[in-house]
Formats: sequence, C-alpha cells, structure tokens
Amino acid sequence: MEKVGRMKLGSQGLEVSAQGLGCMGMSAFYGPAKPESDMITLIHHAINSGVTFLDTSDVYGPFTNEILLGKALKDGVREKVELATKFGISVVDGKFEVHGDPQYVRQACEGSLKRLGIDSIDLYYQHRIDTRIPIEVTVGELKKLVEEAKIKYIGLSEASAATIRRAHAVHPITAVQLEWSLWSRDVEEDIIPTCRELGIGIVAYSPLGRGFLSSGPKLLEELSKEDSRKNFPRFQSENVEHNKTIFKRVSEIAARKGCTPSQLALAWVHNQGNDVCPIPGTTKIENFNQNIGALSIKLTPEEMAELESLASEDAVKGDRYGKGLNTWKESDTPPLSSWKAT
Repeated sequence: MEKVGRMKLGSQGLEVSAQGLGCMGMSAFYGPAKPESDMITLIHHAINSGVTFLDTSDVYGPFTNEILLGKALKDGVREKVELATKFGISVVDGKFEVHGDPQYVRQACEGSLKRLGIDSIDLYYQHRIDTRIPIEVTVGELKKLVEEAKIKYIGLSEASAATIRRAHAVHPITAVQLEWSLWSRDVEEDIIPTCRELGIGIVAYSPLGRGFLSSGPKLLEELSKEDSRKNFPRFQSENVEHNKTIFKRVSEIAARKGCTPSQLALAWVHNQGNDVCPIPGTTKIENFNQNIGALSIKLTPEEMAELESLASEDAVKGDRYGKGLNTWKESDTPPLSSWKAT
C-alpha cells in the first residue's frame, strides 16, 4: 500500500497528511463506543499508512474520544501526528450548548491538553460559533493561547463567510472545517471562495455523506438504536426514498471507473483542489484502506461535471441536522462594539 502524501493546510505553515482520520465515531454519536484496543490498533495503522492528521473534539463522548487519542499517542507516537481538537459545544441535561466566552475557551483548552496528555494542540477549532459573543472576543482568547504555545494554529468549524473574515482579521485562521460532499454542497457559493481568498485551508468532514454515499439506503438497516443519524432529516424514510437516487447514480459511475462508490465520492472531494483535506471517519481497518485508495483516483473535468450534475445543491431532500445544533447559516455574531467584558 502506498503511503499517503502530505499537503499544506492554510498559509501559516501547518502541514498535514493529504487525508485525515475523523475519530468521532470510535467513541460517540454513531452507536456505542467501540472497543478501545481495536480503535488504538486502527489509529496506529492509520499513522503507519501516512494518515497523521487526526480529528477529535471534547464533546465526543463527551471527553472519551480525547482520552482514547491520548492513550493511542503515548510512547513516541505524538511526534508523528498533527492533532486537531475542538471546543465550544457542551452537553447540559441532554441538550447542546455553545460557548465562546474567553474563560470557557481557556478552560476547554486546558481540559483537552490534560485528556490528550500533550503540551500543545496542533490545530484548535471553535466547533460551533457562539452567536452571543463577538467572534473577535473568542479569537482574541485563542490568539493568547497561541502566544502561550498551548495551541499552534486556530481553526473554525461551521462558520459563515462574514464570521470567517472577522475572525481572520484578529488572528490568521489556518483551517475551516465544514461539511462538504456530493450531498452537502451549500458551502460552495460563499464559504469556499472566502477561504481561498484568505489562504485558509478547507477540511471536509462527512465527505461520504455520513456513510450514505458508501452504503446507500441499506446503511439505515445497519444503524444501532443509539446512532444519532437515525434522527437526521436526510435519513428519514420519506427523504431516503428520494436521496437514494444519488447513491444509485454514484454507484453506476463508480462501477464504470472500477472503484467503490465511497472511493468515488471521496475522490470528488480530493479533486476539488490541493487546499482541501477530507477527514472520513471509520472504525474498521478495511474501510480505512478503501478510503485511502481514493487518493489515487483522478477524475476528468467531464467526470466531475457528471457527478455534480446528479448532485446539485438542491438534489438532496432533508436538512443536514435536526434542531438543536446551529450550522454556518446561523453563525453570525454581534459586533465587537457591543461587547462588555465581565
């Protein structure tokens, strides 16, 4: 198996593997937590294959995914990886709350450093934007953490173009993490061009449509009762009936190309440009191996156009998320002039 190559993420000097590994599903949200030893084996296999850009968050578990990564990165492994984690979402009485005040930012960072067992976080994202706090205030605190060497680079997740611009004016943003795949294309109009204009790297999460572009409708039969995808609008039966058409067409093109549907869907993201790093998640070594196979698939302009025509922005039925977790569409914050520090 070829080793995965490297890429520059953003314009501040961060270099990562050309594909990352989303670690959330190992511990949370996609059914019960998987056996720790198996997941550590998978993480080590990924690193040995050249996938060194690992993605986690304090809310995965909460906390258990960071603890898992902390265990996986012992004994000289830490130096081989680029570690990204996130702050900003907490679970209170079963509901998500978003926080971006300076005191919270600092406490969250200290907590992540401790759980991960490291001195410095390579890339620290604000997981969701706190719409009560000017983005300048949140990023101002992150800037202090950079100055204190507790974090190396700053990222945002699910932020609007206006929020990204305001944040970048306070301290350079290295990466924006967003959902981008053949069935989530609403970021292409405004957010992708803004990132490119500012020299910000693009990290695509759920590049396989949360598994739908790998398995199609049969995925729903395989989900455990605790799997959060069961509640997502796109996975409701009335929408699946419509959305399965995309999977069917992707499968047909993949068969013609001699690859799997998931490899084709992932290759489409890779072929968007050398500033894009997808971070597909998996809990199985065979799926991981299949995912890195996507890196060697080159798509012609005609093939890209064909895929895009069957997966235009309005081709998918159902929102990405249900109620309770904002996306970039609800991420604008008050002006800095409104802020009164307590």
